[in-house]
Amino acid sequence: MVRVTVAPWPSADRSTCQHCGAYVTDQFRRVFGDDDDRAHRCGECDTYARLSRGSGAGVDVSIPDPETSPGRHGGEPDV
Repeated sequence: MVRVTVAPWPSADRSTCQHCGAYVTDQFRRVFGDDDDRAHRCGECDTYARLSRGSGAGVDVSIPDPETSPGRHGGEPDV
């Protein structure tokens, strides 16, 4: 008889950005993610300048967030 144990917690899906849900590669998570290779932000929802300073790993950075600062990411400010 084979016993199967079911974990009481859901499996962690690390192939998506925790902020926006976009797909992120293993390499992106290793480079920009946290110590558990989870991406908190990605290129779809953040800028490279912020990602390279740690936003992908969940670090608060001093560069304005493109979601809260008008005119970021090449977009026009909402009027």
